[in-house]
Amino acid sequence: MASKKTKNILRYNAIFDPADEGGFTVTVPKLPGLVTEGDTFEEATRMVKDAIVGYLEVLKEAGEEIPEPDNNSFASPIDVSVSDKFIHA
Repeated sequence: MASKKTKNILRYNAIFDPADEGGFTVTVPKLPGLVTEGDTFEEATRMVKDAIVGYLEVLKEAGEEIPEPDNNSFASPIDVSVSDKFIHA
């Protein structure tokens, strides 16, 4: 009987910044230096998932500690109304 491998889900917050030429550049604050991109949000999401797995594999192979996941925090855009004096210096 083959042993069953279980998969663990780790959650890391990713920041998707629209790129000037289109698509998105993605960073993960808990994983310094991790930067990837995609032409669409969906592609950028796939790319960052792959990049995170690769990043964690490199850390594990190097015997380094895996950063704690962002299990209880998340990022969300918040719109606030401010006067022009905040925008124009």
